[in-house]
Amino acid sequence: MDLELSEEQAAARQLAKEFVDREIVPHAAEWDRAESIDRAVVKHLGDLGFLGLTIPEEYGGSGGDHLAYCLVTEELGRGDSAVRGVLSVSLGLVAKSIAAWGSEEQKRRWLPRLCSGRSLGCFGLTEPGTGSDAANLATRARRANGTAGDWVIDGSKMFITNGTWADVVLLFARSSEEPGHQGVTAFLVPTDAPGLSRREIRGKLGLRGQATAELVLDGVRVPDSARIAPEGKGFSVAMSALAKGRMSVAAGCVGIAQACLDAALGYAGQREQFGKPIARHQLVQELISDIAVDVAAARLLTWRVADHIERGLPFATESSVAKLYASEAAVRAANNAVQVFGGYGYIDEFPVGKLLRDARVMTLYEGTSQIHKLLIGRSLTGVTAF
Repeated sequence: MDLELSEEQAAARQLAKEFVDREIVPHAAEWDRAESIDRAVVKHLGDLGFLGLTIPEEYGGSGGDHLAYCLVTEELGRGDSAVRGVLSVSLGLVAKSIAAWGSEEQKRRWLPRLCSGRSLGCFGLTEPGTGSDAANLATRARRANGTAGDWVIDGSKMFITNGTWADVVLLFARSSEEPGHQGVTAFLVPTDAPGLSRREIRGKLGLRGQATAELVLDGVRVPDSARIAPEGKGFSVAMSALAKGRMSVAAGCVGIAQACLDAALGYAGQREQFGKPIARHQLVQELISDIAVDVAAARLLTWRVADHIERGLPFATESSVAKLYASEAAVRAANNAVQVFGGYGYIDEFPVGKLLRDARVMTLYEGTSQIHKLLIGRSLTGVTAF
């Protein structure tokens, strides 16, 4: 395996690094306190081509491979996970799903707008009473007047990233009485559709700058042309999106851990106790070393997923492994960084407290750590423990 980056990959990483250092890092604390990032950053992401990574150029994308996508996502995670989440959802879950499953008309309509940043997408799967059990949806889609034409959708979705900013929802609803995942269908629903309302969720522990929402659908009517993939195949759309999406979450976690390492190294070299910089104390070096090992291991596990995708190899289990390890590693790294900073790590004048808060949710969404252990266990044993 050749782990050397190509010229294109290195250039994408450098471009993202410079953008993050210039446009995100100086504002991250302010956005966190205000519970809102500057929406202008979305246009910047589009102008740089980041919102179109891996999407074919014929649909307005910027091409590139999945490792370049990981490198950019890692840098965004290093700067502010709230910004990283905007890209991971709009591109990683929505645009990529349209590219993989959408009709030609759907691709022509939505992909150029999503890749340029003129529009944003959100992923409408989680519900108030349905999280890990994603096949047990309460949201219903029925044929209008029992015909084969329009659909009418009723229900609600919860914890939807980009929910109040998005222009289109990749929405999943039960469309028949078939049990479990067999009765789920996916739709592309414009957020200005009559009957769709949105409420922003504030007061989150982390990712405070990210627009997170509850969506309520009350008799929302969409044509059959809004359906993406065959009727009853929506669960396959969701799971294929999440398998790749977990790679971008893992990459974002690598970015969090890298930011923890950078901050801990900088502080340890400047802070003096007992007449010398704390970097000269053995137990501080232990904390920093633990962070560094977690960064390196999480990065390689994430890169392996990108490699499998590019080579056409199975990657779902590898994606779960990377997401599980990287999310837990980000929490460990942030905890260790706070310990290096001591009391100063506990106030938001310094970045590590925010990194800890942002890291914590990574073990919860796009599959909790416990769900990923079950997925990995099923792959290893052939036995489902759900």
